Amino acid sequence: MQMLDAARNALRLPDLRRKLMYTLFVLLIYQFAAHIPVPGVNRAALDSLLNSQAAGFIQILNLLSGGAVSQFSVLANGVYPYITAQIILQLLMGVIPQLEAIAREPGGQDKINQYTYYLAIPMGLLQAVGQINILQSYSNQAAAGQVLPGFGTDALLTISVLVTMTAGTMFAIWLGNLITEQGIGNGLSLIIFAGIVAQVPRSLGVLLSDEWAVFNLLAFVVLTFVTVIVIVVMEQGTRRIPVQYGKRVRGRKQYGGGSTHIPLRVNSAGMIPLIFAQAIVTFPAIIAGLFPPGQVGAWLQETFGTRQGFWFWVVQFALVVAFTYFYTDVMIQNQKLGENLQRQGGFIPGIRPGKRTQDYITRVTRRITAAGALYLGLVTVMPGLMVIVDYIFTGRGDISSVSNPAQVISSAGLIIVVGVVVDTMRQLEAQLVMRNYEGFMR
Repeated sequence: MQMLDAARNALRLPDLRRKLMYTLFVLLIYQFAAHIPVPGVNRAALDSLLNSQAAGFIQILNLLSGGAVSQFSVLANGVYPYITAQIILQLLMGVIPQLEAIAREPGGQDKINQYTYYLAIPMGLLQAVGQINILQSYSNQAAAGQVLPGFGTDALLTISVLVTMTAGTMFAIWLGNLITEQGIGNGLSLIIFAGIVAQVPRSLGVLLSDEWAVFNLLAFVVLTFVTVIVIVVMEQGTRRIPVQYGKRVRGRKQYGGGSTHIPLRVNSAGMIPLIFAQAIVTFPAIIAGLFPPGQVGAWLQETFGTRQGFWFWVVQFALVVAFTYFYTDVMIQNQKLGENLQRQGGFIPGIRPGKRTQDYITRVTRRITAAGALYLGLVTVMPGLMVIVDYIFTGRGDISSVSNPAQVISSAGLIIVVGVVVDTMRQLEAQLVMRNYEGFMR
């Protein structure tokens, strides 16, 4: 009831209602654009790929493109090139002092964002070439004809396709920024969220068409319920570090002397490591598509293109854990909690202010991040674990990503969905509290 009352209150407020309608309008524009195909696409060949071994690869690209890859639309690149550019710049800031100095200057973050946009353009071109080549390769294996006949041989077609797909990437980023600036929630996350939700009906239909439909449906319901519970519990888990403020006397008045705490979340990085890992894990298959067929290229496409096999899940687990630690460390260092506490007259009992406090916070954060990283890693490899469970109960030696109950809405997708919903609800709650209304959450 409280959530329904808060939703009604949100719709009663003209400015908040306008933000909600604006967000939905931009998402509708994205979904319409996601159905505009690139020039020269062979729809019959693309349809055959959706039911072949390449379906797993198409699904992960769909995750980052908002469902545009299944239509091979002008937005088929999605926001993946921009995410890759962010990863590259974050890594470069750790090894190039000039970039780190720029980020710390007033207005420096705006410059870094500008560099990210510039870098997203060549990354978009690279992804377009690799993505088309690998889909062409899968299409040839399925003997259904090429997805883009003439690509690479017809200069005009090749240039138009690459320019269109790169422009589509920048258009998607622009739409995401519009939501962030004038709507509710994080725009890029909402675009990915909308793409995940849009794929659920079709994936569920494929799941129920299998001969093990009852088992698949039961497994899907149980997995989704348990995963959502785990996600909510872990995402809300915090470690509280006590902080004491010393008393200060100014004139005849005394200030400070109170105590509070710093809430350190078990999963401070949120869903960012999953998005980064999902983006990076497609890179080997895309790179393999840039080169002539060979033993190494075939292994990369088979492992990372189909999203199956032992090595794929090991790499994905390792990437999620590594990015969780990396992004959490970056956040903690950028927040400079030790320096800020010292400036405000606060201290952690038993810990010297300044650098010792920062080191202590970093050490505690890394310890609790171990649980968060393990949780994210296990959740993201849930589809691989489902193969083992499926073998135990049904005897099927292999379960494709198409009929895998954990792939209807993947565990990584669930974290993104839950994270985006919670983040959006918090923003709505903040807007309501500012206007003296009760929010969604207690």
